[in-house]
Amino acid sequence: MRIGALFSLAVFIGLFFFLDWSVIQNMLPILETIDFSEMGQKLYWLINIGLPMLMFGSFVFIGRSSFITATLGSVFITLLITKVVFLLGLLFGEFIELVTHGFQYLIFQKSNGDLTANPDLFKSQLAASIAAVPFFAFLFGITKGKYNYTLHQHEVFFPDLPEAFDGFTITQISDVHSGGFHNRQEVAKGIQLINDQQSDLFVFTGDLVNNQATEIEPWIDLFKTIKAPYGQFSILGNHDYGDYVAWPSTEAKNQNMQRLFSNHQKIGFRLLLDEQIIIEKDGAKIALMGVENWGIGFGKRGNLNKALSGLPQNMFKILLSHDPSHWDHEVKNNQNKIHLTFSGHTHGMQMGVELFGWKWSPSKFRYKKWAGLYEENNRYLYVNRGFGFLGFAGRVGIWPEVTKITLRKKK
Repeated sequence: MRIGALFSLAVFIGLFFFLDWSVIQNMLPILETIDFSEMGQKLYWLINIGLPMLMFGSFVFIGRSSFITATLGSVFITLLITKVVFLLGLLFGEFIELVTHGFQYLIFQKSNGDLTANPDLFKSQLAASIAAVPFFAFLFGITKGKYNYTLHQHEVFFPDLPEAFDGFTITQISDVHSGGFHNRQEVAKGIQLINDQQSDLFVFTGDLVNNQATEIEPWIDLFKTIKAPYGQFSILGNHDYGDYVAWPSTEAKNQNMQRLFSNHQKIGFRLLLDEQIIIEKDGAKIALMGVENWGIGFGKRGNLNKALSGLPQNMFKILLSHDPSHWDHEVKNNQNKIHLTFSGHTHGMQMGVELFGWKWSPSKFRYKKWAGLYEENNRYLYVNRGFGFLGFAGRVGIWPEVTKITLRKKK
């Protein structure tokens, strides 16, 4: 097993060196035009060898959840994607050369034959131009995008919504992951966006921290300013249980859990653990339920039946459940109808494209429902894109989200 692991590591390192070698060899035509070939190669290798070493050292001596480790990792991901796109750009250049050669370079002969004079330079310049797009996009995502809080608003119509709740508003955030925060001013802007909605109800759908309860404590004074007339409610996400760190004892892990419960209270969040509360307005009632984390591959702690216990079939119900896979497996076809479910968890993978109502992210390959509003059989699921960030310390195209849902009586 150990030999196999070492062999896999050697292959992995070899592939990375081959990738870097291929990139620098194909960058030489550009470097030579600015008389920077020798120095450019030295600088390139210094960065691409030094960065993984710094990242590994930070991981070992500072910790994987530290701001420095996350930043170094994010720079590494940015450069890796840029290099891969650069090589794909070279392939595109080869295709252009092949096509134009087939037409005997008629296109480029009319512009003084630049391509025929130095096709390698043309391909390198083309590839570098293409690779610049993800490089600067990820650079923006690391510096600004992770705090580019965006409001998503939806009206959702239900024929059986009590009349008194027509126009009732709910603001949701999810996946705070407070262990990654470092800019107090920017986080405060996100909190202000939440409060600006002046919604009737506020809900938080899990992952307050990355691993440890102490991560939220420097931010409690900001989050405790979140207020709603009908209350602030929360649930747990998979990261809240501390399963991803090595605790010295079971007792230490349990103490961390109790500290997290206490921090929810200090913020002013009423934590729902497989339970329900009744919201009453003008004599009408709806149920708000919250379950512990239930997700495919992330633990199935939540007990939906316990949360539903005693609720009438015809009562309007809202559920908080961190992982959207729970909706497909236990919620949407439950015989006791749950009208609206709020989830998070996916982060939209913190990268993707959302333009003119169309959205795409690599997250779609893991989750059928990864961002936004979904409906089946007049039962709705809303998947929040997340308020914070984890792993990659940035966001590209999939911005941190504040959600506002307005309940409407379908006439």
